[in-house]
Amino acid sequence: MFKPLPLYIGLRYTRAKRRNHFISFISLISMLGIALGVMALITVLSVMNGFEKELRVRMLGMAPHIMVFASSDDGLREWSPLAQHIQDNHSQVTGLAPYIQGQAMLSYYNNIQGVMFQGIDPEWEKQISEVGDKLKVGDLESIQAGSFNILIGKELAFALGVSVGDKITVVVPQANVTPVGVLPRMKRMTVTGIFEVGMHEFDSGLFLMHITDAAKLLRLPPGHVHGLNIKVTEMFAAPSISREMVQTLPAGLYIQDWTYRHANFFRAIKMEKTVMFIILSLIVGVAAFNIISTLVMVVTDKEADIAILRTLGATPNTIMGIFMVQGTVIGVVGSALGLIGGISLALNLETLIPALEAAFNVQFLDSSVYYISDVPSDLHWSDVTRIGGLSLLLSFIATLYPAWRAARTQPAEALRYE
Repeated sequence: MFKPLPLYIGLRYTRAKRRNHFISFISLISMLGIALGVMALITVLSVMNGFEKELRVRMLGMAPHIMVFASSDDGLREWSPLAQHIQDNHSQVTGLAPYIQGQAMLSYYNNIQGVMFQGIDPEWEKQISEVGDKLKVGDLESIQAGSFNILIGKELAFALGVSVGDKITVVVPQANVTPVGVLPRMKRMTVTGIFEVGMHEFDSGLFLMHITDAAKLLRLPPGHVHGLNIKVTEMFAAPSISREMVQTLPAGLYIQDWTYRHANFFRAIKMEKTVMFIILSLIVGVAAFNIISTLVMVVTDKEADIAILRTLGATPNTIMGIFMVQGTVIGVVGSALGLIGGISLALNLETLIPALEAAFNVQFLDSSVYYISDVPSDLHWSDVTRIGGLSLLLSFIATLYPAWRAARTQPAEALRYE
């Protein structure tokens, strides 16, 4: 079977037992270093993808994919026809619900907290939100029109020192004109439920009430709401759907999707992933460039062989190809081992971590400190392809100088003392 001469000799040099065992050791270290770097890169990026996915799911369990709202302070006057219009013209919409939102200050004895509140309709809210599933205590149906009952986040309840059944004072930044002067508008409300989303934004800074009670609190005209929260089939399609939707909306309405409202948060995560990729790539780079020292020593060890090949008619390109094959084999084997190890670890991390915690009686992420106490993993094959390509490219680049140096070997000089 025909084999190109550089490939045949390069593979032979790779398989052969060298006289200099130190060179073999350095080659092995280079190979294992590449494997370790690739495996670490895949695992760390998968974990970061897992945390990003977990945060996104938790965030969008409470926040809508798309919001449609009015520019005027009085909000939407006729929201039912608009809701029907959106559902009829956009098949990707799976649910929607009206909302009223505002700012308030909660007071309970000497504890005061500034928060956001949202008025919702429990029946409609089930279409777009998972708040009913996030309730630790209480029931979503407890917030009925006219009851002035509220649901608050777990951290907010802890900060105020309240529990289910307690009455708290809600103060909104609007004034009442009375005979004794201008007084802030306030209302006594009853806590009937406590939810935990696992996001500080919601657990410490939000409470929910019935949309009718919210309208009364803010003195909106009857039947008016601030806007519509919309859920679509695919969250990543929300930007394109919102662009299509804005073309058919009546004048005076605005639209925002979740990527715009939480842009800074996800940009920060993306930047962290990029920085982590660069830092861990240095491990692969160091291991790949160890190939240079390995091949330089091999070239020195094989000078006589190179000279003989040159006298037999081998061209400088042939000699260069021999050592490029040898260095590339080290890179390919190391990359393959790293890819196999990284993929296996990333796919089984959610099983492996609990097993290690049980075996050593430790908890890596304490649930009392961290919102996410498990270590999630989400393997992206695009990351695997990118990491594998980077590893092979660095390994190939590392072979160029030693191979070029071998090609410049002068037969007469190499054989003078043989």
